[in-house]
Amino acid sequence: MTVRLAMWSGPRNVSTALMRSWGNRSDCVVADEPLYAFYLTSSGIDHPGADEVIASQSTDWRAVAARLTSAPLPDGASVFYQKHMTHHMLPEVDRDTLAGLTHAFLVRDPAEVLASYSKVRHEPTLEDLGWPQQAELYQRFGGPVVDARDLLEQPERMLRALCDAVRVPFDPAMLAWAPGRRESDGVWGRHWYGRVWASTGFAAYRPPTEEVAPALRPLLDRCRPYYDTLYPHRLRP
Repeated sequence: MTVRLAMWSGPRNVSTALMRSWGNRSDCVVADEPLYAFYLTSSGIDHPGADEVIASQSTDWRAVAARLTSAPLPDGASVFYQKHMTHHMLPEVDRDTLAGLTHAFLVRDPAEVLASYSKVRHEPTLEDLGWPQQAELYQRFGGPVVDARDLLEQPERMLRALCDAVRVPFDPAMLAWAPGRRESDGVWGRHWYGRVWASTGFAAYRPPTEEVAPALRPLLDRCRPYYDTLYPHRLRP
């Protein structure tokens, strides 16, 4: 059986490490943010390396959706792991085209997200962080929810729980990997993936050492209800 797993998260949610974990399976191929180029061209937002990203992918969301849902997998692969950013799901994307995927959701305390993301984008918005889109996708599709802190504190237990929830056998290869870039990494990796490229597994959880800047606290208050809605549905280790 082929499982096409769409993992939906906002930025700075340990999503790249989770992609690396799945990509270390011998039966899995991964897609790294396949809607990124579409998002950049449609939104006009300025991201690091935007021109390079746009040149590297299809900007047609319909073509991307067709590949995600129906493109044949290489011989020996039975899992297609798709790392998605929720903010890439602009309103014009027909959600029904992705209904055939297995959906899952990765969340992280918004105070920790803001502490990390604001170092790269100094004035993020609620839509940049993807909380409304993630809530909408969860309401539409449902699926297991993984909290980033749980994943970092107990990676094997959480990965086993996630694999069980999406009906994929757990593989110990998901717990450790060789450092460095992968061919499956997006061209934007040089701006965002430094820590993952240096890693050999999930880093131990460490609470943030910096508080959210006062200017971002109103945004934190807007993010918190979305997280508080999804958090009780998380998988328990």
